[in-house]
Amino acid sequence: EVQLVESGGGLVQAGGSLRLSCAASGFFFDDYAIGWFRQAPGKEREGVSGISRNDGRTFYADSVKGRFTISTDNAKNTVYLQMNSLKPEDTAVYYCVVEEGTYGSAWLARPPPSGSWGQGTQVTVSS
Repeated sequence: EVQLVESGGGLVQAGGSLRLSCAASGFFFDDYAIGWFRQAPGKEREGVSGISRNDGRTFYADSVKGRFTISTDNAKNTVYLQMNSLKPEDTAVYYCVVEEGTYGSAWLARPPPSGSWGQGTQVTVSS
């Protein structure tokens, strides 16, 4: 049973920073992508950032490139999303997701149809 537990969300002023964490357990895949999607009220989920375990490549949505950084701590089975220069439009519930397979940047183009999802953590950016 895949378990993904997000933490680190909260309320921050525009221009501030947060670091999200995703503690992963309960799965073993030869190849997979893991990362973050987000969903604001009334909007569809959109890809934010991911990393391919096959080759370690990272990928980012254009809207967050240069501001967000994804990283992993394999010893702790944890994925992080460092978010800097936050904007009000970053306000959303952020979900950690893992999907078996080999993927590139296109993984962010749609919610992974066969992915496993965490419960999400709320990020609110005020003006």
